[in-house]
Amino acid sequence: TRSRPGPPPAAPAAGMPDATAPTLPPAGAVRKTSVLDVMRRLTQAKNIMVSANTRKGCYLSLLNIIQGDVDPTQVHKALQRIRERRLVSFIPWGPATFNVALSRKSPYVETKHKVSGLLLANHTCVAQLFAKTLTAYDRIRKRNAFVENYRREPMFSENLDEFDDSRDVVASLRDEYTAAESPDYVDWGLDDDTETDAGGLLAVEGDGGAFASDEA
Repeated sequence: TRSRPGPPPAAPAAGMPDATAPTLPPAGAVRKTSVLDVMRRLTQAKNIMVSANTRKGCYLSLLNIIQGDVDPTQVHKALQRIRERRLVSFIPWGPATFNVALSRKSPYVETKHKVSGLLLANHTCVAQLFAKTLTAYDRIRKRNAFVENYRREPMFSENLDEFDDSRDVVASLRDEYTAAESPDYVDWGLDDDTETDAGGLLAVEGDGGAFASDEA
């Protein structure tokens, strides 16, 4: 008698990769986020809503608005940890102005986090934006592109000095923000022929209604 062939041999267990689905948190779960986590993430370059590199330069002042059920002692501990780890670079010629304001969560907006935050800061990296603006303006001004519509207006009928004056203002802002990164910024502009108030464009407000502040 002829026997029928049996089923093919099973593949060895070592050759079969495990295919497991990732474990997902239940719907509506609240993620645990500390005040330090929020304040640290707000200063990361990938979370900054401006086309400039905050890894270069330093902060003149910043305000963190923390929303949620937060204990004030957590804020002071977070400020201390940030100072110890040197997570934020401040100006070398003056006190570091780090303000924190606490706010309640909106009853109309549902969030996955118990704590959230918003950062408003004055950083010298904005000089990069001014430099890009000046470069783009110089190219357009050299070709006199897009100026015909402006010449129809009374203030531009004779010349375009208003544009050139505005460029000078932006250039001075770029230069001052760049100078603010050096320790001798307080003496910047004192040797100019024109009367200049050093630090006038970059005046740093100390309080601003913040709940807690840490001035090094």
